[in-house]
Amino acid sequence: MSESRRQGMSNCGLPRFLVGCEDGDSRELEDSDMRNIFGPYGDEEDDEDQSERQIVVGICSMTKKSKSKPMTEIMERLCKFEYITVVIFPEEVILNESVEKWPLVDCLISFHSKGFPLDKAVSYTKLRNPLLINDLNMQYFIQDRREVYRILQEEGIDLPRYAVLNRNPDRPEECNLVESEDHVEVNGEVFHKPFVEKPVSAEDHNVYIYYPTSAGGGSQRLFRKIGSRSSVYSPESTLRKTGSYIYEEFMPTDGTDVKVYTVGPDYAHAEARKSPALDGKVERDSEGKEIRYPVMLTAMEKLVARKVCLAFKQTVCGFDLLRANGHSFVCDVNGFSFVKNSMKYYDDCAKVLGNMVMRELAPQFHIPWSIPMEAEDIPIVPTTSGTMMELRCVIAVIRHGDRTPKQKMKMEVRNALFFDLFEKYGGYKNGKLKLKTPKQLQEVLDIARQLLAELVQHNDCEIEEKKSKLEQLKTVLEMYGHFSGINRKVQLTYLPNGQPKASSEEEDSLKEGPSLLLVLKWGGELTPAGRVQAEELGRAFRCMYPGGQGDYAGFPGCGLLRLHSTYRHDLKIYASDEGRVQMTAAAFAKGLLALEGELTPILVQMVKSANMNGLLDSDSDSLTDCQQRVKARLHEIMQKNRDFSEEDNQKLAPTCSPSLVNSMGVISNPVRTCDKVHTLIQSLTCQICKRLEDPKSADLQLYHSETLELMLQRWSKLERDFRMKNGRYDISKIPDIYDCVKYDTQHNSSLGLEDTLELFHLSRALADIIIPQEYGITKAEKLDIASAYCLPLVKKIQLDLQRTHEDEAVNKLHPLYSRGVMSPGRHVRTRLYFTSESHVHSLLSIFRYGGLLDEQIDEQWKQAMDYLSAVTELNYMTQIVIMLYEDNNKDPSSEERFHVELHFSPGVKGCKDEDNAPLGFGFRPASSENHEKQTDQGSLEDLSQDEPDRAAPSEPISIQRKSPLIRNRKAGSMEVLSESNASRGSAYRLFPSSSRQSPEIKPSGLGFEGCSMVPSIYPLETLHNSLSLKQVDEFLTAVCKNGSETQFERLKSLSAMFDSHAQPSVDVESQEIPVQLSQPPVRPLWYSSDPPSTVSSAGPSSPSVVEPSSNFGFNCE
Repeated sequence: MSESRRQGMSNCGLPRFLVGCEDGDSRELEDSDMRNIFGPYGDEEDDEDQSERQIVVGICSMTKKSKSKPMTEIMERLCKFEYITVVIFPEEVILNESVEKWPLVDCLISFHSKGFPLDKAVSYTKLRNPLLINDLNMQYFIQDRREVYRILQEEGIDLPRYAVLNRNPDRPEECNLVESEDHVEVNGEVFHKPFVEKPVSAEDHNVYIYYPTSAGGGSQRLFRKIGSRSSVYSPESTLRKTGSYIYEEFMPTDGTDVKVYTVGPDYAHAEARKSPALDGKVERDSEGKEIRYPVMLTAMEKLVARKVCLAFKQTVCGFDLLRANGHSFVCDVNGFSFVKNSMKYYDDCAKVLGNMVMRELAPQFHIPWSIPMEAEDIPIVPTTSGTMMELRCVIAVIRHGDRTPKQKMKMEVRNALFFDLFEKYGGYKNGKLKLKTPKQLQEVLDIARQLLAELVQHNDCEIEEKKSKLEQLKTVLEMYGHFSGINRKVQLTYLPNGQPKASSEEEDSLKEGPSLLLVLKWGGELTPAGRVQAEELGRAFRCMYPGGQGDYAGFPGCGLLRLHSTYRHDLKIYASDEGRVQMTAAAFAKGLLALEGELTPILVQMVKSANMNGLLDSDSDSLTDCQQRVKARLHEIMQKNRDFSEEDNQKLAPTCSPSLVNSMGVISNPVRTCDKVHTLIQSLTCQICKRLEDPKSADLQLYHSETLELMLQRWSKLERDFRMKNGRYDISKIPDIYDCVKYDTQHNSSLGLEDTLELFHLSRALADIIIPQEYGITKAEKLDIASAYCLPLVKKIQLDLQRTHEDEAVNKLHPLYSRGVMSPGRHVRTRLYFTSESHVHSLLSIFRYGGLLDEQIDEQWKQAMDYLSAVTELNYMTQIVIMLYEDNNKDPSSEERFHVELHFSPGVKGCKDEDNAPLGFGFRPASSENHEKQTDQGSLEDLSQDEPDRAAPSEPISIQRKSPLIRNRKAGSMEVLSESNASRGSAYRLFPSSSRQSPEIKPSGLGFEGCSMVPSIYPLETLHNSLSLKQVDEFLTAVCKNGSETQFERLKSLSAMFDSHAQPSVDVESQEIPVQLSQPPVRPLWYSSDPPSTVSSAGPSSPSVVEPSSNFGFNCE
């Protein structure tokens, strides 16, 4: 447009188009963000140079919508497209001007809301014929729920069973209503309470839910949010007598609704919110916004999103999903709707809309533009031998993050009240009972209070429980003034003949007859430092997924996020039932998927509890025979008041592990070392007592809101329990002592208590012997105990690897999803298992001692075993990672088709580990035959530097609070090497790490920038990177077979234990017993066929028993 013409238009007084600001005021658009368009208002064509032609996108809606924050955020991003200009239609023009005077646009975003003249908008589109983002005629249908349900049914989309009651005098046959006390009959269709009553007008949000009399009757009345409420309960149970309604079956959704937002048929963002039907209170965050949180859509739900978008011809479209009874039902379609408060969504939405506009209109205006094919679309990486393979599966077993010290008290109980409680909750079913709910804990507290009251009234009464133990039980259960299963629990175990011998805490004379072992546990909560560790590790873990350079929506690790946003990432996260483990999993998921908000809603939606068949949980207080023998031997060796002899070395460290041998050298005489530890604990408690007497310390708050009194209780209990009445030491307390001093050294060092470092070093030396050797001293014992802990997990890992290359339910793109995606058939399966120390020790023992490889023959495996032997502790956030790759160039039946890599990290760096950290060989090092060709140190850029083309090894991953990872263009990305240069440099470093090749680079000091309480995490080290799937599968099969035989013998002895009891049956499926699998496929396990062309449902998402004949099974999810 000429300058003179532009000036002339400005002088004619034509309106300037405005965009809404965040605070609700209008502002004129600057040239730097949105280009102002001053016309033309007529049919005159602009004869300016076509090379400067801009595509004009118009926003035609009510001011409240066009000035909203989401619209502003998205339009500002849309304007960054070089050839796109955005125009906002002023509301006064929309309402008062004829459509002939509305601005000329090439593309129109227009949608109905209260007061919007939809008829005029339709007339405008007929006049100007712009490209429509959302069809306007279909918006008439969206305003009528009857039409919405009709269209959904025609498209074959699941929706709740419903009937329409039309109160129309001209059609009396559609108004047959019979109301009864607990059901209603609408035109012959019966709906039992609870059922839902919806007005047929979608603009009427007064939806009622009627409850049955058995639940108290009445109704919940939903309405558009007013302040902090979205519904109220009413005792009224009578149906409304005027107006037309849809009656539908109530769907039990466990208190959450899912809102889905599409941007075209190939993109859908889903959020869950607290259901307004639950209690009507709107959950809001610190900024006053309703709490919503991103959720994963199943493959079928993604297909539903596509169908809704296309059926209603609404590119930008919101609709509601109800997840109930294993299915998903659409219950409402809202039309044009944006996600609120999600920067990632704003980026994605603008990107999709911009590409859509350019794709449709650029050719028409001769604008040079092509669909960007982004590099991160294909999850393909070079192998160490220089060939390209596709990442198919990532399996990780991860220990929880930093926690408060765990505390435990054991007591043998014989009172009938405890036996009654044990029977009430089904304890005799398998001899064990875990009590965690507030109701259950309250019952235990009531028993303790009752027994203590009887002791006060009758000192000679026959209450065998020790008074001090009952008082401690009562005190702990009364802590905090309320119950929470996350920080306290009670376990009861049936002992048919009482305690087999005096325990370290119970030294009373043995009594005959059955008893219950009561174990009270408290503490062990995930700390703020633990949350930071997990979230940052999740963020760094994205780099495990190759396939892209640069940032995706401002985040590093774009390969994973790209896979995830295009429906090709099949992710499931499992966690044990421990609160600290579940919160670790939620924090990790938050970092991994770039989620926003608090951990609790993420936990509810993203983390699955795997407390079935011992998958990730274990009862550490119910020891196997082998473990009892091992602990007895440890106790015997550690009670000798003399220096360790060569014979002791052979007994205690037959595997000759360097970490064990070094610790034995530090200890020398175990009894004298325990004497010293006990003396240091006494000194510590004295110092704390003096601090308590100091008035200046009265209000002193320690880490995580602990007080000096609680700290003193911790140490005083350890002082009492460590040295028993007979003068001997209870070595089972050594891990607890190390746990406490490690916690205080890291988090409470500001107290300046003397001798804590000496106590730390001595207790760590003792713990480095006791903790790993409790899981077996000899190789055979380690395997026996490991199979007892994690045989179900091993079987699940095997199924994960097998399932990856089968044709069953996996997350793949529908073939129609392929636009803009170079490889719609690709998918990556991720299974993350969060658990406690016992499972990590056990799984590592299986890989080390189960016979996977012969270290005498395989040099890489020998180096890996040497590295693992030097690791002293499997600390918080320890990771065992298995990665499966597929070489599509190999024959489907070839053993070389699938390639497995095994990686490991010992987790968080210890307090004083600078000088004695074991050195590994890096992440994905070059194979021996390719090593000499290698010229680069790696292909993954250092997360702390912006140096292209090579990665300099550095210190362990550093976590920062404000800016966790450097967010330059290349941060966190993994280069995709071509075939030609793959052999030149093929070593990978996932995280910056120390290595033998760069001894001059020293690790940085403890902690992260701006977060001194959070220690760094060791980088992943590759144990082996050239395994075949066949090798791994045969190894896991052998492990499961041997473990099953061992556990079968154990099961027989368990069954015999209950033969004499009134309820002798043992629930076989709840024991850790022989693992029976479905028959393996006829074709080889490493065989792969072409992917199916349809999207199938992912099915149920938690492990389940699949065959009556099987003692254990999974659904392969």
